[in-house]
Amino acid sequence: MRTPICDRLGIEFPIFAFSHCRDVVAAVTNAGGFGVLGALAYEAPRLELELNWIDEHVRGRPYGVDFAMPAKYVGQGGGEEASLDHLMTLVPEGHRQFVHRVLDEAGVPPRPPDADERPVKAAGLNVDAEGPDQLAVTLSHPGVKMVVNALGPPPKYVLDQCHEAGLLVGALVGSRQHAERQATLGVDVLVAQGTEAGGHCGEISTMVLVPQVIDAVGPGVPVLAAGGIADGRQMAAAMALGAQGVWTGSVWLLTEEADVAPEVTDNMLAATSRDAIRSRVMTGKPARQLRTAWTAAWDRPDAPDPLPMPLQGILYAEAASRFSRAHIKDFAGTPVGQIVGSIDRVRPARDVVMSMVEQWIETVERLDALTASS
Repeated sequence: MRTPICDRLGIEFPIFAFSHCRDVVAAVTNAGGFGVLGALAYEAPRLELELNWIDEHVRGRPYGVDFAMPAKYVGQGGGEEASLDHLMTLVPEGHRQFVHRVLDEAGVPPRPPDADERPVKAAGLNVDAEGPDQLAVTLSHPGVKMVVNALGPPPKYVLDQCHEAGLLVGALVGSRQHAERQATLGVDVLVAQGTEAGGHCGEISTMVLVPQVIDAVGPGVPVLAAGGIADGRQMAAAMALGAQGVWTGSVWLLTEEADVAPEVTDNMLAATSRDAIRSRVMTGKPARQLRTAWTAAWDRPDAPDPLPMPLQGILYAEAASRFSRAHIKDFAGTPVGQIVGSIDRVRPARDVVMSMVEQWIETVERLDALTASS
């Protein structure tokens, strides 16, 4: 099942695993796939620690790093207007009052005054201030073989520095137009992410999007399929469409290595595919996430419109500092795709990789038998 992207990266299986958890990244990489660490939550010093840990545990095997550098966001360009202090002033008081009202009505306890302060993290926050140092740390680790941007075209300095260092640059796309633009800019690998996917996604389904992207960029640009992929049958379907591999995310949230709160795990195991909804209420941009009391609150008649990125993410972080600390199950959500409705147990990440490979082989053999019989 080796494809050209496997040979370029030096991996055994074309299974790309996005995760914010280093343990998942290492486990998938050691199983023959390609783990990709989501670096959104890590300032440069913390990212250095995470990558050092991965290096020690993958023993020279290749892996990747994913950034979330949006093309448009409030505070774009950096400086004082992009500082957290300034952005906090742009969050309307009416929005804060609404959030406090929702949490109070649900019985979520206030955050204790002496609670440890944690850095506020949100997509689109501190991109200009932290991005260059994050990239410098990433490039200092020889095990990193690909850098991916999750939100639009990578900044030019990312493309230039990665290419100078001999790294592939990938980017997620949700339409044919996105793909054409990214390829023109020099992106090496395109992740065609259908609307079924968790996190930020467009409106076109994976089955439709993948061949559109492949037709748009031609054979010279490898395409990975993303959205609704968690087993070997879906992997075989993606490769039948012309993809060189699969980009997966949600399935790793329900692995033993994932650092996920127990109440979030319980909610995902109980969820159906209809419970993975697309909404702006977590980050300010449309993102597929678990249906919770938080998402339901924004459908109330008294709810204001969600704010643009990163202001909505800042508001969500403030709310999460209350409900996550108290482990309130009704509010326990996460970005997750529609495939969550097909996952009913927590397994080791290696087992997920191996079962995907085995089922891919079974699927291809079944198709070969059908071809032979006809």
